[in-house]
Parts: sequence; structure tokens; C-alpha cells
Amino acid sequence: MENNLLADAVTYLAAAVVSVPIAKRLGLGSVLGYLVAGVIIGPFVLSFLSHPKDVMHFAEFGVVLMLFLIGLELKPSLLWKLRVPILGSGGLQVFITTLLVTAIGLFFGLPWQQALAIGMILSLSSTAIALQSLQEKGQMKSTAGQGAFAVLLFQDIAVIPMLAILPLLASSSDVASIAAHSGELHGWKKGLVAGGIIAGIVIGGRFLMNPIFSFIAKSQLREVFTATALLLVISVALAMQSIGLSPALGTFLAGVVLAESDYRHELESNIEPFKGLLLGLFFISVGASIDFNIFAADPALIIFLTLGLIILKYLVLQLLGRFTPMARPDRYTFAFVLSQAGEFAFVLFAFALGVNLLPQDLVSQLTLVVALSMLLTPLMLIVNDKYVQPLFRETKAEPVSDDISEENKVIIIGFGRFGQAVGRLLAANKISTTILDHDASQIDMVRRYGYKVYFGEGERHDLLHAAGAEDADVIVVAVDEPERSLRIIKAIQHHFPHVKILARAINRPHATDLLKAGVTAVERETLAGGLELGAKVMQQLGWRHNAAWRASRLFKKHDDEMVEQLATMSGDEKMFINHSMETRSFIEKTLEEDQHWEHEVDEHAWERPGKLKKNVHLD
Repeated sequence: MENNLLADAVTYLAAAVVSVPIAKRLGLGSVLGYLVAGVIIGPFVLSFLSHPKDVMHFAEFGVVLMLFLIGLELKPSLLWKLRVPILGSGGLQVFITTLLVTAIGLFFGLPWQQALAIGMILSLSSTAIALQSLQEKGQMKSTAGQGAFAVLLFQDIAVIPMLAILPLLASSSDVASIAAHSGELHGWKKGLVAGGIIAGIVIGGRFLMNPIFSFIAKSQLREVFTATALLLVISVALAMQSIGLSPALGTFLAGVVLAESDYRHELESNIEPFKGLLLGLFFISVGASIDFNIFAADPALIIFLTLGLIILKYLVLQLLGRFTPMARPDRYTFAFVLSQAGEFAFVLFAFALGVNLLPQDLVSQLTLVVALSMLLTPLMLIVNDKYVQPLFRETKAEPVSDDISEENKVIIIGFGRFGQAVGRLLAANKISTTILDHDASQIDMVRRYGYKVYFGEGERHDLLHAAGAEDADVIVVAVDEPERSLRIIKAIQHHFPHVKILARAINRPHATDLLKAGVTAVERETLAGGLELGAKVMQQLGWRHNAAWRASRLFKKHDDEMVEQLATMSGDEKMFINHSMETRSFIEKTLEEDQHWEHEVDEHAWERPGKLKKNVHLD
């Protein structure tokens, strides 16, 4: 058995190491990489795994850890603010999907008890796949991400009444015999115990865990703190599971209670690696558990059921999205990410089979449908990203540019955080500017603060002409996309060669490209702030304010000169690196010599042409 366990562990890890980086490189996402890896190493392709379903029960703990970490991010006050979408969108999604699937089951001749059970189970979506995909794409904070989370949270809560309802749908004799066999609590006793456990989680998390974590932290043993964190999560999960409730929901509640704990960030950093590893194991197990023998027996039926389920849930979610503040692009993401069946379906179908509510053949087919729908979800999200979302981006880019009714000597193109800093300084000194930006949402935001910003693409000749570029003295290019900034600069140089161009550089390579393009001046967006902070560090270490400020200015002068030199060079990366290292040594030597000057020179001397005059050395 130990040999089998070790062999399976090596197989799982090797599959993940090989498949996931390839999937990420191809733009398919890690979830699809895990699922495909599971299919390949599963019993129906290479047969490297002995008991994939047994491993899945263990790997489902990854979902439990994920919900605990999500709970840590949600303070009770924020959760209270989400109560409307949780109850509204989440409740309607479960109710409408259950109703429609039940109606379809009745149409195909299923008893109403079985049709209702299937409807409830298939109304759930995959928390693991949906949240992992949203996190990978950085969309958890978007309206689509918040809406999806609200629906998923309600679904996880809905698992509890479903577990109570399923036995009631079976025949009374079956339920009685199963209850006698299992010794499980039912009715008011189960409710009383459940209330006690939930109260214990809330009270313990609020009053006991901080002193416990404080005591453990004083030992200064990281592994003991990690063990304590895992012990907490596993204990809550077991307590919930012991009374037939969702372990994931219990740990989510524990996370919410601990969201205001002083040790929240330490808990996150300790549990995150386990969550990622177990989630990957769970996805591989899902892929490996797909029974292709059932698929081969009736492929048309399985494809019909899988696509039918996805389309039905997609349409329901699109309908719900229309009654929320979501924009159209977010509604598509919201519908695509939740249109599969969920991992709790495996548990609920097994439970329904155990209480003799559903027959074995039907459970096997529907379990395959659930797995296939989960497998198809990453592919649907790729379709959404590559083909659906660009349609809306193009639509956003099409609006006609604003009519510009002013002409100033300065034009700013791009009014994000960098452009705003330039504009505010000029406005404070009574210098009027014409401001252009192509992001409609950004324009709406800054207009609320009283700025007059015109919509339009900065590389368009007609727009620049309307903005008064022919009579302008200076154009500031402050956009945050290097390629776009170079296109704008070329357009300005071609049509308005007399205008001086000052540009924002994202980084050093971008700065060299801008200088090669012939701009008048370049400012790297992060350099000035970094040097300001560095000078403050020096002051904290005992340097005089003026000396630290002068050192930062001298460093900037030489570093800017180095970038100008790089712009004149044409060579490979190795040549650039060698030149950078030589210049770094020169700057260090120059700054060291500067510290031996006996007298302070004019603090603006380095801004004048020529080299600084050195005074007498102390030594």
C-alpha cells in the first residue's frame, strides 16, 4: 500500500510539473493543465493511477482550505454588505436552475423526487474552478468576480438544506433503515448540535484564537504555527462533517471570524502553499475520475446532457446578470465562469445513491456529466477572453472623439496617475493644458474631480490637430503602454515636427527606446519616487538632509546619462549589461568622492553644463 501511495504521489507531482507550465505557456491556464494531466494519467489513458477517486476525497480538502483563505479576506462588515447579492443572485440562481432541471427531468419521465434531487444537485457550480480561474486572471475584485463569489457562497450554504432534503425524497422505509444503520442525528437534535458547533466556531474564533496564536508565536517556531493553523482548519472541517454539514462552509465561517485577527496575514502565508497543492491534486483527480467507458457506451447522450446543462446554466446566469449593475462584458464572464456543475455534486450524488434515491446507472452518467462540464470550463473561459471580451473592447474604442474647444501651449496625452501629477503641478502654476485620454472610465472618474479631459486616441492626426498641436509648444506623452507611446510619438513627429515631446517611461528599456525615437526629455515613472525614498532611508541612518538629497540628485544625473548612452548603442543584451555594470561602478566611485568634499556646493550645480568643481579634500 505504501508503495502504491508513493508511486501515486510521484505520478501526480510529475503530471503537474509537466502539464501545468505547458498549459500556462499556451495560455490555457493552470486549471485546464491539471484536468488534462488527470485525464492522461488516469485509468482510461495511461493507467498510472490505482485509486483516483480515493485520492479525490483527500484532495477535496484543498477546497476547504481555499474557502478558509477567502473567509480571511472578508471581514464581517464586508460580508454584510454582500448580503443582497448573496441572497438575491445566489438564491435566484439556485431556485431557477433547480426548477428548470426538475421540469426537464419530469419531461423525460423521471419521478418527481429524482428530478428534484437532480435539479438541486446540478444547480451548484464549482467553487474550486471558478474562484481559481478568477484569481489567476486577477478578476476577483471585479463586478463579475464579486457576483460569482456571492452566488458560490450561497450555493455552499445551500448544500446544508440539500443534505437534509435528499433523504426526505427517498422512501420512508429506506430513510429509517439508513438512519438506524448510520446512527446519524436527525431533526431537532441535528439542528441543535449544528447550532452549537457554529456558535463554538464564532465564540472560539473571536475570543480564544488570538491568545492561542500569541502563545504559539512566542515560540518563534514557524512550523509549529503552521501546524496550529492546519489543526484549526481540520478540526472545524471534521466538526462540520460529523453532523453532515459542509466542511468548506464551516472553515469559511472560521475564516470570516478570524478576518480581524492580528495573525490573519500569518495564517494566509502558512496555509496558502497547502491550498495550492491540494487544489491541484483535486483537479487532477477530477480529470482522472472521468469514466470514458460510460462515455463510449452512449456518447450522444453524454454530450447532449453536458452541453445542455452548460447552456441552461449559462442562460440563467445571463438573465440574472441583467438585473445586476454588471456591465455587458462582466455578465459574459459571470455566466461563463459559473456554467458548470460543482464538486459538491460528487458528494451529493453519492449521498443520493446511498439513500436509494437515485439508481446506480443514472448516478454514473450524471457524475460523468459533472466532470466533463468542469473540464470544459477553462476552455469556455479561453473563448470568453479571446473572442467575446475583445468585441466589447472594440466597441468601447469606437466612440467618436470629443469636440475640443480650447487651444493651449501644453497638451497632455494620458491622464492616469503620472499624467495627473504633471497636470496638477502645471495647473497649480497657472499653466493651462489640453488633456486627452482614451479610457472612458478613467475620464469619467477624473471629471468628477473637476478636470476637463477629452476622449480620443493620441496617435490620431485629426485629434491632435483639433487639440491645437500646430500651435502647441510641448506635448507630454504619459500613457502607460510602451508600444502605444511610441506610436503617438511617431505621429507627433510626422505631423507636428516643431513640437517638443516629453515622455513618461515605464522602465529603462522603454526610456532608451523613447530617446532613440528623438523625444526631448524622458522621465522614468518609478525612479524619482525610489530615489526620494532612498534619500529618506539615508537620513534615518544619520545623513544630513541636504547631503542625502544631493546624493540622490547626483545619482539621478549619472543614471540618466547612462540611459542616454545606452540609447546610442546598438548591441545585444550582454553589451547593455556590461555597460550598466561599468556605469554602476563609476557612479559608486563618484558618490564616494563626493562625500569627501569639505564644503557644500550649490545644490543645483549639477544641473548646469559641465562638471562640478571639487573643493579641497579633508584628507
